[in-house]
Amino acid sequence: MKIYNTTAGPVADENGSFFLLDAAWDALASHTAPRQKAGELLKNAAATDNPLGSPQTLLPPIGRQEVWASGVTYYRSRSARMEESRDAGGGSFYDRVYEADRPELFFKAAPYRVTGDGGAVRIRKDSGWDVPEPELTLLLNPMGAITGYTIGNDMSSRSIEGENPLYLPQAKSYDGSTALGPCLYLPESPLPGDTEISIVILRNGSEAFAGQVEISQIKRSFVELANWLYREMSFPYGCFLMTGTGIVPPNDFSLKPGDEIRITIPPIGTLSNTVAGN
Repeated sequence: MKIYNTTAGPVADENGSFFLLDAAWDALASHTAPRQKAGELLKNAAATDNPLGSPQTLLPPIGRQEVWASGVTYYRSRSARMEESRDAGGGSFYDRVYEADRPELFFKAAPYRVTGDGGAVRIRKDSGWDVPEPELTLLLNPMGAITGYTIGNDMSSRSIEGENPLYLPQAKSYDGSTALGPCLYLPESPLPGDTEISIVILRNGSEAFAGQVEISQIKRSFVELANWLYREMSFPYGCFLMTGTGIVPPNDFSLKPGDEIRITIPPIGTLSNTVAGN
C-alpha cells in the first residue's frame, strides 16, 4: 500500500479513499501493523474520487514526526567525507566512524521544514559545494520498529562540512535541506537487499550526473540504526530516519539553481525536486 499526502489530505492509491491528516499519520506511526491500520482507517472514511487522478500538490508524507539521518553507512560516503575533510585534518573522523560500533546519527529536520515531491530544495547562500544525497528513509513507530518506507533527499553542503566536522549541523540542517516523498510505502515484508536507489540530476534538460546503488551495500542494518537512535531518546509520534547514501557525485560537481533532482526507489516511486535560487 502507498499512502500519498495531498492538499486534499492523505490518500491510498488502491481505492482513492482518504482520511484526516493528523489522525492518519499518528496512527500509522504508532501502530505495529500500519498496513492493516491504514486499511481500517480507509474503511471508516468516506469514499471519494481519487484526488491523484487530478492535478494535486503532493505534500511530504509526514505528520508530527521529526526527521533524523545517518552518516557514513556506505563505503562511498566514508570515502567522500574523508576526501572533503582532508585539508582540515578531519578525514580520520569518518574512517573511524565507519568502523566503529556506534553510528553517526544527527537531527535533520522538523516536519515544517520538509519539502514534498515536486517542491523546491535549497543550497545554502554561504556554501560553494553542494550535493543531494539520495537515501532510503524509514518510518519508525514509537517503539523503534520499522513500519514503512519513503524516499529522502538529504541535501548537504560539502564545503561547510569539509571545513570542519563540527560544522555538520549547519551543513545538513537549514531551510530547504530536506525532501521526502512521493509517498509512504507500507509493504507486506521488508525490502529485499537488491532494492536499488538511483539518482539523476538534470541541468538545462541534460543529464549532469547519475548513479545507483543497492541497499545491500549498506554497512549497518536498518534495525541497528533504529536501535541506536532510540537508545536514549523517545519519539511519541515515531520518527523518520534517513539511512545514509551510497551515491556521491565527483568532487568537481556542485548543484546549481534550476537543477532537477530525481531519486527513484522502484517499490516506492520517484522523488523529484528542483533546486531553488538563492
